[in-house]
Amino acid sequence: MKKRIITSFIILITLLILLFGAYKLMNSRTYQLFGELTNRVETNQKVIALTFDDGPTKKVEEILPLLDKYNAKATFFVIGNELEKNLKFGRAIVRSGHQLGNHTYTHNRMIFKTPSFIKEEVEKTNTFIRATGYTDQIDFRPPNGKKLIGLPYYLNKHHIETITWDLEPDTYYNSPSDKIKYVNENVKPGSIILLHSMYDDSEKYLQTLEGILDSLSKKGYQFVTVNELQKR
Repeated sequence: MKKRIITSFIILITLLILLFGAYKLMNSRTYQLFGELTNRVETNQKVIALTFDDGPTKKVEEILPLLDKYNAKATFFVIGNELEKNLKFGRAIVRSGHQLGNHTYTHNRMIFKTPSFIKEEVEKTNTFIRATGYTDQIDFRPPNGKKLIGLPYYLNKHHIETITWDLEPDTYYNSPSDKIKYVNENVKPGSIILLHSMYDDSEKYLQTLEGILDSLSKKGYQFVTVNELQKR
């Protein structure tokens, strides 16, 4: 009886350790089992990458002129079914010299998915990205940053890099002033900033974006695409 209790206890502890490890791996912004993952770039140059998740939506028409005002280039990780309905916004992003990235077709969390599901989510979205006229490398960002084994394996096999982030103001704060302060206090050369301006219904997303662009520009930072950042 004592041996059975000890064995059961060891099995339970092992399972808990495995579950905890899987949870940490699923949510890690800096590590995955297969392929390349970038959450920031080590550089001494004062360059950073602004990235926008989701969409594209009509807000592109307001975001692009603001980026142009600060001579900033950005990366838009778009959802395939949104891009399919709004190809004109995708084309506007490309014409303005920005980067398009893949954020899946349906924005499903890419864990515990079949290989065929992963393949369709990535490749279908890539098809619409190419339909915008975008010809550069297509990077991938998993919805909510979540990945385990199947997704990284597929991406590595097809030479697609995973891009996460090291700054996420929308996650921690609601007011533009708090988001701007957070970015300014934590930014480093080579940082990748995540924003969700496409679905910010507060109508304060432009205030946040301009505050980040203005304050960091005054500190001497330049805004480049993720692909450009990786070449520094």
